[in-house]
Amino acid sequence: MRIKKDELKEENKETRLLNTAFKLFTEKGIKDTSIQEIVDNADVGKGTFYLYFKDKYEIRDILIAKKSHKLFNDALSALRETDITILSEQVVFIVNHVIDELKRNQLLLKFISKNLSWGIYSKTVNKIYENSEYEEGGIYQLFLKGVQENNIKLKNPDVTLFMIIELVSSTSFNSILYSEPLPIDEYKPYLFEIIEKLINN
Repeated sequence: MRIKKDELKEENKETRLLNTAFKLFTEKGIKDTSIQEIVDNADVGKGTFYLYFKDKYEIRDILIAKKSHKLFNDALSALRETDITILSEQVVFIVNHVIDELKRNQLLLKFISKNLSWGIYSKTVNKIYENSEYEEGGIYQLFLKGVQENNIKLKNPDVTLFMIIELVSSTSFNSILYSEPLPIDEYKPYLFEIIEKLINN
């Protein structure tokens, strides 16, 4: 299962550790992956690991934040190719895009587990991206701007967005993996209806 060294040559040490850890975590599970395995496969010393990460759980948390953040950014890029202007429809489009990607990549779904909101709200992701989710074009900014521009009366837009992402995260996980309460394609209309109601009151 050793990763080819030539695949890692062009990456810096931190990136190599992150990519290697993700590969091992998704293949073997976090519990059965040791730090020694990560550093051996990344072709770095153990001391180098501790320059970047406290332990394997910190590298896991950073990976979850980065992977979930990328899911939202990819969905936003796809949204920009459309002419959707209504906020609730934009959010549904983004959610649908994220769900479809997780459905395609169930290893990623299992890895992120029910922690999708980390891509927006995690302190870890704030540090990694220097608050990029609050920059122009991020989902957080898109949502707040949409609420303001459309004069949508939400008591706390931040909490509403958090609730939407948490709802999507937990219910989609069960729906994709276990078809509970329904298979994901049957479940989506119910989910989207609730999201629209949360936004439009």
